[in-house]
Amino acid sequence: MPSLYVIGDIHGQKAQLDRALGLIEADGGPDARIIFVGDYTDRGPDSRGVLDTLIEGHRAGRNWTLIRGNHDRMFTRFVIRGEVFDPKIKSMKTWLHFRLGGNTTLASYFDLEQFCADNGHTVDALDAIGHDLTLDPLHKALQAAAQDAVPRAHMDFLTGLPLTHTEDGFFFVHAGINPKLPLRLQDEEDLIWIRDGWLDHRGPLPMMVVHGHTARDFPEHAGNRINADGGAAYGNDLVPVVLDGDRVFTLGDQGRTPLTPAG
Repeated sequence: MPSLYVIGDIHGQKAQLDRALGLIEADGGPDARIIFVGDYTDRGPDSRGVLDTLIEGHRAGRNWTLIRGNHDRMFTRFVIRGEVFDPKIKSMKTWLHFRLGGNTTLASYFDLEQFCADNGHTVDALDAIGHDLTLDPLHKALQAAAQDAVPRAHMDFLTGLPLTHTEDGFFFVHAGINPKLPLRLQDEEDLIWIRDGWLDHRGPLPMMVVHGHTARDFPEHAGNRINADGGAAYGNDLVPVVLDGDRVFTLGDQGRTPLTPAG
């Protein structure tokens, strides 16, 4: 059975994506099977470039499967609907807040600083959109600018992505699952957002779950799940995970390294 390669949260890190794809090709060849577990946008400097690469590969028939993440959904909901809030964000920060990184995504499509200056504000004002009603005109102008600048192909691509994928006894998802529910009854909000009641679950699951969403310093194997998010959003390398039957590895410049359950 050929190996499966997993790429965790990319978050606009185009150079890291290119490096990860190169490592995978060196290990598994140009037709390597790759599963991407979402969050292609936000925080990093080149969300547009990341999406261009993924769309080009998808159109070229590369052996890739891509899953939608919560940041990808926030991006599309802003451009299409003008939404800046998601109720799952307990801090009440908006997608435009620098900590969530929507600002860097928009800046990869057009000159955001110049846009804000032309509208009588600095980029810092974006953090307050949605909270300060006096910024409603800026909010509407920003959505209009995004609709003009973001290719329709990018929106169609992200909104058309599945939330889960099952292959070779693995269940791939962005955030995780509710362990109390069967896979067929999982809710979209849990699939792209869940942490509570999931990350601390040590019991058996219907199958091995492979996910991202919760950044660590390096991919981790928890025994019943594998977290592929090694924190590329925060400056770490984007480290591919290799699933080779019942063996799990990470992939680096020196090749494969076993990834074993903690403890």
